Formats: sequence, C-alpha cells, structure tokens
Amino acid sequence: MTKPERAALRSGIPRHEQVSEWIRECIAGGLFSKDDQLPSESRLVERFGVSRITIRRALQTLENDGLIYRRQGLGSFVRDQQVRQGLVRLTDFAEDMRSSGIEAESRVLHYEAEAADERVAEFLGVGAGTQVMRLDRVRLGDGEPIAYDRTWLPMLYAHLLEGRDLAHATIYSVLEREYSIRVERGRFRMEAVNAPADIGHHLGVPWGRALLLIERLTYTEGDRCVYFQQRFYRSDRVAYELELQRDDASRNNVGLPIREFEPVFKRS
Repeated sequence: MTKPERAALRSGIPRHEQVSEWIRECIAGGLFSKDDQLPSESRLVERFGVSRITIRRALQTLENDGLIYRRQGLGSFVRDQQVRQGLVRLTDFAEDMRSSGIEAESRVLHYEAEAADERVAEFLGVGAGTQVMRLDRVRLGDGEPIAYDRTWLPMLYAHLLEGRDLAHATIYSVLEREYSIRVERGRFRMEAVNAPADIGHHLGVPWGRALLLIERLTYTEGDRCVYFQQRFYRSDRVAYELELQRDDASRNNVGLPIREFEPVFKRS
C-alpha cells in the first residue's frame, strides 16, 4: 500500500485508539460480519503507518470489549454482536433470554425442603428453622451455562409448584397463569463474588473465578414475599449497563432517574 492510501490519523488522539475506532466503525457498518477475519497485523501496520505494537494494543482493546476474538496463528475474527434486553421491567430468566434471541433451558439439580437459616427466614418473613423449599437450577442460553440459581420459597407457594416441570416452566408462569398470583415488584442487590467450588463446577468455570451475584426478593400482592433468590452469573457472559437521564429534578440535586438498566448477554 502506498503512502497516499494510508488511513489519515488525527493528532491529539492516541494512535491505537484511532485504529480500534476504525475497526469498530467497520463492524458497526457491516463491513465485517460475525466470524469474518480482520485484516492481518501486517496489513493494518501498512494501512495506518504505525508500529505492530500499536496494532496489537488496538486489537487487545477490541478483544477486551468483546468485539473480536483471536486465534493463535490465524488472526483476529469478529465476534457475534452482544445482545441486549431491558431490565427496567420485572422479568424472569426465560423472558430475558427470549427477548435477547437466546434459547433458554434449565436443569433442576435440587428441589427439597430444608430448614431456613436466619438470613433466608428474614427475607421470606418466616421464623428461623421454618421449613422452606430450596430449588437449584443451572440456567442455559443456547445450550451453554450462563447462570446458577438458588431459590428459596415459602411452602405456601412451593406447594403450588408441585408436579410442575421446572426445567421448562418458570415460577412466574406457573403462579401468574395458573393461579393468577401476580408478581408485583422485586428488589435486587448485586456484588462480585468468587465462585464456590460446586457452583463453579456447574457453570464450567474454575473455583475462585469472579461471578456476578444478584440477590433478588420477589413480592406479590399484600407485600408477601414469593421467593428469595441468589443468581450467580458467569462474568464472561453478562455485564450490566446503566443510563441515567438528567432532568429538572436532577439539576436540583434530587438525583438522576434511571432511564435504562440492562444486562448485556455475550454469546460464546
């Protein structure tokens, strides 16, 4: 490639950022599609007139952002674009996956009554030691493990799930469609945790790997707790994005209202 054919670089912006931005625009514009191979490092060096180190730094940025993947000895390829679904409304796992174009599946690993410890009892509004039902499921997206759910239900609601195929039916669908018990609201708490050995095994990640833990309390009419749930998301398969909207109230230091709050699911 001759010098006049080189891509023009702007001053004041790091060169590796300009290279990665050009590739981003090519992907967004459809020039490169899923699993397409990007130009080689040598071609990119020639195109931009920069060092190989600069090109590798740009590619590393794109890989970290989940836009490309690299294969040793073969080069860099475009990942399938991440799919998004909104979480401002209250949804269950199957609804999240369906709206994201991902096929949902569950595997039931545990479904037995047990004595509630103090924390679970407090959340469910029962006495410590009260019998509750614990449901453990691995949640799959397109056949790959994405999350591990551990759910505790008061026996009142657990009895309504008896005989149901919880590998396919969701708690929401059984309660709402069959018993007209509406799920009214939910409370969430998020934190990063290290993968316990048993959960890591079922998610296909090593012990101690960082997971995103979402604790969820779901309520029906009369502010009655339907269940307390811990969902362990694989951190390489989901991230959350938050958008705030500045308005008159926020300008008066009341706070920024949430406009969008959504998980971004990454296909493997």
